[in-house]
Amino acid sequence: MRRLGLLALLAISALGAGAAWMDSQISRPYRGHRPEKVFVNIPHGSSRWQIAGILRDDDVIRNRLAFTFFAAWHFRKRLQAGEYLIDRPLNSREVFWKVARGQIFVHTVTVPEGWTMFDIASEFERQGVCSRGEFLAAARDTSLVWDLAPQAKSLEGFLFPSTYEFTRQTTCDAAVKRMVDSFRGVWNSLVPTDAPPPRGLTPAQVITLASLVERETPMASERPIVAGVFYNRLRLDHALQCDPTVQYAMALEGRPIKDVHPKDLRIDSPYNTYEHKGLPPGPIANPGEASLRAALSPATTEYLYFVANDEGGHFFSRTLAEHNRNVARLRRLLANDAAGADSASKKPVR
Repeated sequence: MRRLGLLALLAISALGAGAAWMDSQISRPYRGHRPEKVFVNIPHGSSRWQIAGILRDDDVIRNRLAFTFFAAWHFRKRLQAGEYLIDRPLNSREVFWKVARGQIFVHTVTVPEGWTMFDIASEFERQGVCSRGEFLAAARDTSLVWDLAPQAKSLEGFLFPSTYEFTRQTTCDAAVKRMVDSFRGVWNSLVPTDAPPPRGLTPAQVITLASLVERETPMASERPIVAGVFYNRLRLDHALQCDPTVQYAMALEGRPIKDVHPKDLRIDSPYNTYEHKGLPPGPIANPGEASLRAALSPATTEYLYFVANDEGGHFFSRTLAEHNRNVARLRRLLANDAAGADSASKKPVR
């Protein structure tokens, strides 16, 4: 009996020592690696023992065996493949749950409506997804949209604005394809495959028109009206006289401008809708769903002109005389705003 008691005591002591050892290996944060950040890649199909070995080799966990025991205890939780960023000391519990939850490292890139492919390329480079040059090269693979725009020179207009998550393994070609796939998902929801676009336009022309609408107004309520104005001018064979097309023509020449000046209106480019009637040869930006809807379902209106107001929207008019009055009205508003700002800046500080 004494021998059995001694054995039981030894077993209990061993279990206690083992539990204490496990806790010391699992609970204390570990930072065996010297670099500030470590990326750990876990391949698909890796076992828990193999994953523990990868983590130990990368100096992320303290002990391979202890991590494997802990992972086996939580056998219902599947450890997920992917690349993980370890940017601070973690204990093995934290590492386990990070991998079990699949908290892989991603680049989150938000592409606003109305950005050009040049804007997107710069953001991709800033986020470290790929270089600007690589993105622009990928954006010239028009085979992705040959059925919608057989004459397209680039994927401008088809890089759908949204928020995307890319891993470090995502190639630029794959990222661009994903954006085009997002566009197709929206386009197919708006245009049934057996229904042609409205008013005799091709899909490429509708998307081009949507890009003009996108760049002209940020107000959702105005977009169908702006689209209606453009349709009216196309019907009457009037030049569209759209400033954003001039800005895009300048960007294509490597001379981007923020504001359009009279001298810019003379640029020799097929995108210059002051010099050339009809739509430009392709989209000038990447429109969102609201602008695509507006181009597909424009407002029925008699307006032929619009000019910006000082509240983020536009004044619309039916005749050139009315339009000229609105232009003069805008100039007065801007002059009053400038005078008020100047007066406020001269007030004494009390």
